[in-house]
Amino acid sequence: MKKHNFSAGPCILPQEVLKKAAEAVENFNDLNLSLIEISHRSKDFVDVMEKARSLVKELLKLPEGYSVLFLGGGASLEFLMTAYNLLKVDGKAAYLDTGAWANKAVKEAKLLGEVDVVASSKDKTYNYIPKNYTIPADADYFHCTSNNTIYGTQIKDFPKPEGLLVCDMSSDIFSREMDFSQFDMIYAGAQKNMGPAGTTLVVVKDEILGKTGRTIPSMLDYQVHISKDSMFNTPPVFPVYVSMLTLEWMKELGGIAAIEKLNEAKAAILYAEIDRNPYFKGFAEVEDRSLMNVTFNLTNEDDKEAFDKIWNAAGISGIKGHRSVGGYRASIYNAMPIESVQVLVDAMQQLEKQLS
Repeated sequence: MKKHNFSAGPCILPQEVLKKAAEAVENFNDLNLSLIEISHRSKDFVDVMEKARSLVKELLKLPEGYSVLFLGGGASLEFLMTAYNLLKVDGKAAYLDTGAWANKAVKEAKLLGEVDVVASSKDKTYNYIPKNYTIPADADYFHCTSNNTIYGTQIKDFPKPEGLLVCDMSSDIFSREMDFSQFDMIYAGAQKNMGPAGTTLVVVKDEILGKTGRTIPSMLDYQVHISKDSMFNTPPVFPVYVSMLTLEWMKELGGIAAIEKLNEAKAAILYAEIDRNPYFKGFAEVEDRSLMNVTFNLTNEDDKEAFDKIWNAAGISGIKGHRSVGGYRASIYNAMPIESVQVLVDAMQQLEKQLS
């Protein structure tokens, strides 16, 4: 039976990417060697790293002056690296708290200096994006999380702070068009829209670095990684390669503009059913709904056993909601085909027919 993978991450990747990646593990570039056993200093892999970095700049339409890095440690390490590289000694950072990951970023930044949480949606279990907050003019940077995987909310309009604008885009990178040059720094774990877990994309404006007045450990210093072309230490070779393949796939589809249209169509189908079907209700506020993570609950929890039986029989996987929210979460990342979304809608309609 075909599986329909709605997992929040690690998540679905394009089938053609998985096929090429599997072939490379056995025999890469006709070397009769595996991708994961060749030197990361070899021309074959250096070309992979350079192509991946080039494709990021092309797809995001970045102007000159940005560096692209593929690092280890996950986005969770970037919570600390951001503060190390951008928060000045005796400075201050501003953060928007829109969920569990934003909250963890706040916690790490507080290890290095003053943090002003300018607004939070914790009062309603993070089911909305705060509006009309004020960012202190003296903040070294403002940090936000563009898409909140657990709660199914997404920032639609970004502020223009006096200081730097930093964004964790782990769960919606490459999913929608915007002016990416408005950000001074972006970071994103690969395991949502780009590749397998194990590497993290960092896009940073060169001119903002080296101004904190603090001594930064080498492994946490963006300037060190830039100077070594993301190879200060052995990079996560396989995740970088799969990310490169996924970036090629995105380009061939027509880039972010084409992908956004597909994502909007998928989300529209699913949200329409949630709003129409009396047996379901959405979790996130309508104006802040995510195109990537659709969160919803049963109107009556007594129907859980019946619905779970239906979607399991349909080959649906990974739609259980996060333990902090409950209910269901359908992650419909770039590689999710619209046919799979329709299978989930059909399952919801089947519950309605069964119980009506």
